[in-house]
Amino acid sequence: MPDLFRSKPDTLVVALSDREEILDGLRRALADADDAERPGLGRALALVEAVPSRSEAELRGLWARERIESTGFPLADLTPDSVAAVRALRKAEPGLRLVQALALTKLAAATDAHRA
Repeated sequence: MPDLFRSKPDTLVVALSDREEILDGLRRALADADDAERPGLGRALALVEAVPSRSEAELRGLWARERIESTGFPLADLTPDSVAAVRALRKAEPGLRLVQALALTKLAAATDAHRA
């Protein structure tokens, strides 16, 4: 079958989170710290631990939400089926296919709903 009729893999946005590596690094540094460094490293560790761990879907949604907002789109109007939000996302990221922009807009709206 020619490539024309094959569907492309639907890789939307690769979500990266190095939170665990950062936590491990801070814990190692704290274990080796002298008395002068210990308070600052302890505070840094507490701050990173306080940030909630996020799923890949939530990270993608947050990314899409930020990209949509960067075009001036009012986030109060962000709904999963907003054609204007899909347009805004494709304007911010012209390489996105329509199906990708639709999926990301749904994630962005869901992420927005969880933040409220």
